[in-house]
Amino acid sequence: MSTGKKAVLFIILILIADQILKIWVKTHMQIGDEIHIFGNRGMLHFIENNGMAFGMEMGGKAGKIALSVFRMIAIAAIGWFLSSLIHKKAHLGLIFAVSAILAGAAGNLIDSAFYGMIFSESYTSAAVMFPPEGGYSSFLMGRVVDMFYFPVIQTQWPDWSPFRPGESFIFFRPVFNIADSAITCAVISILIWQKKMFHGLN
Repeated sequence: MSTGKKAVLFIILILIADQILKIWVKTHMQIGDEIHIFGNRGMLHFIENNGMAFGMEMGGKAGKIALSVFRMIAIAAIGWFLSSLIHKKAHLGLIFAVSAILAGAAGNLIDSAFYGMIFSESYTSAAVMFPPEGGYSSFLMGRVVDMFYFPVIQTQWPDWSPFRPGESFIFFRPVFNIADSAITCAVISILIWQKKMFHGLN
């Protein structure tokens, strides 16, 4: 199998896994529901967000449209970069890392672009896919589905702390999905093995 085909297959596998889990969560859980896997330290915790990875957001409708357009441009740019890496016979690890970033960006774009059109709301019950009355929003106005939550450390800032004295401290607080994980793992791998991955690349 050629490197290009391997990269495409890798992207497809990440997208399939990401969307299958998101659709399952969306159609079996309502927002705020939890399924504990590792007690209180690891669980599926269903939330939705309007914005970027790990629940970060850009303000309002204009911000959401801008983010979706940015995602489209970024996906096109990453796709071009990936194609050039394959053409230059770059390190396979770098090709797979960039493929994972592309798949992650595309996975969250799918939510934003289409979920509002094909799902009902999830606030009071599990969502219905393709509801007769139509979805909860329009094109590019969908919300990204997040579900992985690992609050491994749950404690409080000491009263003498200059930062948020006496307030709760949770690590890791963000809720994320497979697409977020793909991007994060790829970026970390590039940072760790950048010398090897970019060696000999012109």
